Amino acid sequence: MTEGGLSNPMNPNKQIVLKNHVTGYLKESDFEMRNSFISFEIPHGSKAVLVKNLYLACDPYMRHLLSSPDSEFASLLTPLPTGSVLIGYGVAKVIKSGDPTFNKGDYVWGKVGWEEYTLIHDAQLHMLFKIKYPNVPLSYYGGVLAMPGIAAYFGFHKICAPKEGEIVYVSSAAGGVGQLVGQFAKLMGCYVVGSVSTQEKVDILKSKLGFDDVFNYKDEPSLSATLKRHFPNGIDIYFDNVGGEMLDEVLLHMNLHGRIAVSGMISQYNLSKPDGIHNLFTLITKRIRMQGFVELDFKNEMYPEYLEWAVQNLSEHKLIYLEDIVEGLENAPSALVGIFYGRNIGKQLVCLARE
Repeated sequence: MTEGGLSNPMNPNKQIVLKNHVTGYLKESDFEMRNSFISFEIPHGSKAVLVKNLYLACDPYMRHLLSSPDSEFASLLTPLPTGSVLIGYGVAKVIKSGDPTFNKGDYVWGKVGWEEYTLIHDAQLHMLFKIKYPNVPLSYYGGVLAMPGIAAYFGFHKICAPKEGEIVYVSSAAGGVGQLVGQFAKLMGCYVVGSVSTQEKVDILKSKLGFDDVFNYKDEPSLSATLKRHFPNGIDIYFDNVGGEMLDEVLLHMNLHGRIAVSGMISQYNLSKPDGIHNLFTLITKRIRMQGFVELDFKNEMYPEYLEWAVQNLSEHKLIYLEDIVEGLENAPSALVGIFYGRNIGKQLVCLARE
């Protein structure tokens, strides 16, 4: 018998593959399920690690991996070839390891394929992290204790440099990053307003996450009037997850010496040509500091600091994390597409297996 109790050395491995490069908005038909096979044996002399995938994270940045190689976004992330397995952050269990750092039975998080099992090769192991606190829900390592949490924590604290009493605005505030930034700001003693896409999200962020105010931008006929109403004294910190028209209008409402952390621009990812930003002159007149970043800027050096802080605050219920989990690999394309339409409340994950 081979590892896993299967007599056949080549074991079934369902996968989600990119059917065709995407132009415009992502569709479920851009993907297909493929029945493949994988060996449960590690190549001799290799330090590769074979993992069973438990949770897959649906992240907006993945849209760039699906574009045509000649698209405007191709320079940001190298697009996947058609017919290849999707790649993203996930939570997994080690089945077999050729690397002494990882042992059979370890839980890990990092870059994996959108498939039941992934063989992670030697050169890719620097993107794999052993889970230190397995008693925390494993799904959290697809969100609050992984890439979104790192982006939220360091983007807010290092780039925004918040001070008690400041006015903070968070767009896409019910997503994996935004919901955390709002809570971090409240813990700092800031006044926090978020924007979301449904009334249900408004109610949840107010009642469960402690936002001071939240508005549904889809119900607002005038973005300018909305921002004036919610920020009569201006905005000190804007944590941007949206870009486009929202960013352009917010620039006009920033206070002197305001800070803008640009974490994402989800409104732009499905456009053939990104929207222009017209109000950049305010960066000069208001001495605004605007900085983009990715979690890789902080992960390797500062992740242990954040992990200890987050686990403690989660255990003390000072930090709450919302997840939207769908079951089954076959539902992964729909879940990924849905984040670009605001269907999720909290971090969107796909559960393949609990163990």
